[in-house]
Amino acid sequence: MKTSDFFYELPEELIAQDPLTDRSASRLMVLNKNNKNIEHRSFKDICEYLSPGDCLVRNNTRVIPARLLGVKPDTLAHVEVFLLKRRSGDVWETLVKPGKKLRPGARVSFGGEGEDAPLRGEILEVLPDGNRLVKFTYEGIFEEVLDVLGQTPLPPYIHHELADRNRYQTVYAKYDGSAAAPTAGLHFTEELFDKVKNMGVEIADVTLHVGLGTFRPVKVTDVTAHHMHSEWYQILPEEADKINRIKKEGGRIICVGTTSCRTIESATDENGILHAGEGDTDIFIYPGYKFKILDALITNFHLPESTLLMLVSALAGRDFILDAYEEAVKERYRFFSFGDAMLIL
Repeated sequence: MKTSDFFYELPEELIAQDPLTDRSASRLMVLNKNNKNIEHRSFKDICEYLSPGDCLVRNNTRVIPARLLGVKPDTLAHVEVFLLKRRSGDVWETLVKPGKKLRPGARVSFGGEGEDAPLRGEILEVLPDGNRLVKFTYEGIFEEVLDVLGQTPLPPYIHHELADRNRYQTVYAKYDGSAAAPTAGLHFTEELFDKVKNMGVEIADVTLHVGLGTFRPVKVTDVTAHHMHSEWYQILPEEADKINRIKKEGGRIICVGTTSCRTIESATDENGILHAGEGDTDIFIYPGYKFKILDALITNFHLPESTLLMLVSALAGRDFILDAYEEAVKERYRFFSFGDAMLIL
């Protein structure tokens, strides 16, 4: 299986640069894997494809303002520090630019210079992949300092400034920790969730903190040689019990986004039982993978040759997915994070 098997042509003007005013006003392409049927709908029509007793599984992570711009107090050189993952306490794994200036022992100030700066960092270690461990010092609460000094990171293919950073959060975002949003959930409003619940569909929440690795291109020719990035997840016992109960009762487990999918597939055993707990997952889903608990998926349109395109190809079939993407281009769907949605049944 080659990475080039997952390539498609995408005109640049179809990459959505701005979110819609109404989250649920996006378009919805519905794929039926069994009969290879494709429908073109509005996302507001999603309820027509849900049934009482189904379960929507969503990822309640929150995007943090993870991009910090600072200076080295000794040289006043400008540097950028991108928070990837909290290792322990005030020590974070980070991506830094320029790396040559930030060796172990180097100090960085944010929002000021020297010891008077409201946030200060010291490089502790250079990791094998070039990332840095940074220990931060500050007064007060780290998250509040970050809200003032940090910038919300946007994917590299979005070039417009975001007027309202809450538009890169889902309405159910709860736990801080992501460097990128679980974008399939951006289409839902509170009103739409109320409608879903009122028709007898249950909601289950899991947490997976999305890392920048989600944008990392596959650089190998052979798909199976790709090294998948690792991300932290948590599934609470009551949520695992809910999903297992609904599955046992014959309801469908419908994931909102690939991150929810990867979370529950990582924590499900070969008997189809989802286990509560937390840990790191580097699960890589590509064609040939047998889904253990997921029945359907709500997702966005993904980059050519990406691991996410491989995941949806594992669910619906590569040829069917590429045919659907070709039709999406022809029908002028909006692509990627702020784009339109797809439902795979």
